[in-house]
Amino acid sequence: MSAVAQSKVASIMKALSDLENNIDSLNTKVAEMKKNLVTKANSEVEKLLGKTREMATKEAEFTIEEAKQRATTQSKKITKNAESKLKELTDKINANFDEAVKHVVSTVLEA
Repeated sequence: MSAVAQSKVASIMKALSDLENNIDSLNTKVAEMKKNLVTKANSEVEKLLGKTREMATKEAEFTIEEAKQRATTQSKKITKNAESKLKELTDKINANFDEAVKHVVSTVLEA
């Protein structure tokens, strides 16, 4: 083989070797980028999970407070109704008390 051919073969071999080194370097960089991307994605997932929990907690607190207010309103309505019925019964008892006493006294005296 001539010196020129050997030189061209050596040049091609060097170019192929450099190309292989570049490909290896790129593969290493790609692997590192993938690793960084996975780390970043996991970090973002954790942030979103935290925000989701926070939002769910606030929503639950709001729902609980709303239910508490409805229960308080209902409780006041029931108490007011019970007080009204108690007053009605008390008024009926007071209105008929004298008559009831007379009836009991007359029944006792007749016996």
